[in-house]
Amino acid sequence: MSDKTTNVLIVGVGGQGVLLASEILCEVAKVTGLDAKKSEVHGMSQRGGIVTSHVRFGRKIHSPLIPTGTADVILAFEIAEALRWIHELADGGALIANSQRIVPTIVSTGTFSYPDHIEEALKKRVPKATVVDAFALAEKLGNSRMVNTILLGVLSRSIDIEESTWLDVIERMAPKGTGEINKKAFLEGRAVE
Repeated sequence: MSDKTTNVLIVGVGGQGVLLASEILCEVAKVTGLDAKKSEVHGMSQRGGIVTSHVRFGRKIHSPLIPTGTADVILAFEIAEALRWIHELADGGALIANSQRIVPTIVSTGTFSYPDHIEEALKKRVPKATVVDAFALAEKLGNSRMVNTILLGVLSRSIDIEESTWLDVIERMAPKGTGEINKKAFLEGRAVE
């Protein structure tokens, strides 16, 4: 791995596993000998509120916060959140987005309008954006809570760290009794084209 600092911004809504995914990513970087730091914001996350996590790793990291507009990768667990945070992506950065739509309750009150044509808007900004239906893949595995690990698998293809390192960390950090299905979910995400 080069001396470059890698900035990954993970965004989603409460209950999607954003925080566990950021902890796993941070630990994977540390296991390979890199310095890694993370910071998270979770407002009303237990009620479906917005959750963001900044993860930075490299030879020496002085701050966990990604400077505005310099994210190398945005990993979005919900597609409208991808659109909301796209301004944080560096020129030439990568966007990985789950196509799942989680409509907030404020839409039903008429105070917020869920955007239309999100995927088209994202691909206009990032033509090589990876948009994957991670929720459908997780249901195929028999556990809809595997969305976060599937997305980590997709992300892992763009980070120069051995697959075995990811799998070891996932097995160690996954909730008790879910190591095997989390490893399957990771490999499912790694196989997404």
